[in-house]
Amino acid sequence: MIIDFHTHNFPDKIAERTITLLEAHGTKANTNGTLQGLKDSSKNAGIDISVVLPVMTSAKQFDTVNKYAHETNGKDGIISFAGIHPECEHPEEKLDYIKSLGLKGIKIHPDYQGTFINDERYIRIIKHCVKLDLYVVTHAGLDPAFPEVVRATPERILDMYVKVYEGRQPSKTNLILAHLGSLDETDKVIDMIAGKRFYLDTAAMLDRIPAEKIISLIRKHGADNILFATDSPWASQPKYVESLCNMPLTTEEKNKILFENAKRILNL
Repeated sequence: MIIDFHTHNFPDKIAERTITLLEAHGTKANTNGTLQGLKDSSKNAGIDISVVLPVMTSAKQFDTVNKYAHETNGKDGIISFAGIHPECEHPEEKLDYIKSLGLKGIKIHPDYQGTFINDERYIRIIKHCVKLDLYVVTHAGLDPAFPEVVRATPERILDMYVKVYEGRQPSKTNLILAHLGSLDETDKVIDMIAGKRFYLDTAAMLDRIPAEKIISLIRKHGADNILFATDSPWASQPKYVESLCNMPLTTEEKNKILFENAKRILNL
């Protein structure tokens, strides 16, 4: 089994326009951005389940984004998380609603949402997610579309962690850091974050940094806490499956990363 824990798609009526807009930042898409395009790509890569992570760029998108997530969740190899924005009013009520839809977690993106990861609005959201046992996936590190300011640096992520758990050491984590903890500062992740209670996903990283550095991070952080992910359509699902399978990891480590950890989180 293979589970891709970090993918994106867009409703058919806006997919072409959205892909064109996002490609302007320099990364070419590997699918047409539609749900069917993701399904076709996943099938071609031998991926059984793709987890879709919607990004809200304004609070007014809450109903539309989460209606689409609910409609597509659990069908034809797709599991969708929910979206929320730090400017949403009454976030606890909105998270309660997300939980009632049967969605497993939320995606936040500090750069697209113009908010630092350790902002009190995110802290409020993440604390309630912990209470509800909802997982939180956050973009971490640089985003090429916003190179001027990095809103989720390792330092800010650790500050967020302290504020969420109020100095306690949790028995489990609900926090998933995309891009192996930082798209542009893997050395800092190895020094500062590896070994702490976060899941890290591999989205957009398997062809970005040397394999030996990825192995070093996996071994220090523990394969139990790594999730296979591509960031499709911004990375090739077949290429990423091949890259992970060809890494000098044990079969046990590969199985944990490719599907066992994700199955546990998704309660499959």
